Amino acid sequence: MKKYELMCVFKPNLDAEEVDKIIEKINSVITEYGGNVDSVDKAGRKKLAYDIQNYRDGYFATTVLSLPADKVAEFKRQLRLNDNILRTMFMETVGV
Repeated sequence: MKKYELMCVFKPNLDAEEVDKIIEKINSVITEYGGNVDSVDKAGRKKLAYDIQNYRDGYFATTVLSLPADKVAEFKRQLRLNDNILRTMFMETVGV
């Protein structure tokens, strides 16, 4: 299994509990696909460099995870289906 880093920007109209529930849902999908969640870093609400879907800020969270290579495409599809996520950045970590 390779290690990946996932950064998500959530809609700013969600409260902290809702963001936590979405992060837990993402983590459960990762374990469902046979992966592991190493760490979750919630950076909180920050201003965006430019508007995304007419939002000027969003909640940021970064997750370090391991996932089987054959499940990556399906996991990315699951992220795109979530309406509360404005933007994601999913990258493979090298040398960590």
